[in-house]
Amino acid sequence: MKHDIPARLSRRQASLALVAAAIAPQLSARAAASVIEIWTGPSCSCCQGWIDHLKASGFEVVTHDGGNSDARARLGMPIAYGSCHTGSVEGYAIEGHVPAREVRRLLVERPAAIGLSVPGMPRGSPGMESPIHDPYDVLLVARDGRTTVFQSYR
Repeated sequence: MKHDIPARLSRRQASLALVAAAIAPQLSARAAASVIEIWTGPSCSCCQGWIDHLKASGFEVVTHDGGNSDARARLGMPIAYGSCHTGSVEGYAIEGHVPAREVRRLLVERPAAIGLSVPGMPRGSPGMESPIHDPYDVLLVARDGRTTVFQSYR
């Protein structure tokens, strides 16, 4: 009788597989359980596009018409990194057209920071769909107001 010999995994491969199996359900649960509260700017049409992007990416969204300047100040996001809408998720500020992928990454990594910002309204970012794509950076805004590039989109 012929027996197939199972392929052997290296220790590293086995360790990575175990870690991935352990954290995958947690990552899915965290993204699914995340509720983003959003305050929109006055008479802004792109805010709904960003909200639709977040919903399509699995986030639950609660919206408030207006009040984004007050929300930005309350969350501690410096005005220099402001945009037309402000969000709050699990204690972090999300300012502007931040891709859902980066919001998820923020919630997994949980850095000591105010939150993420995409200042201005770059064409091609979520909610600002366009055939023209402006390069832009998603900034991680530290508690002291300094920023580092969290992710670049080119």
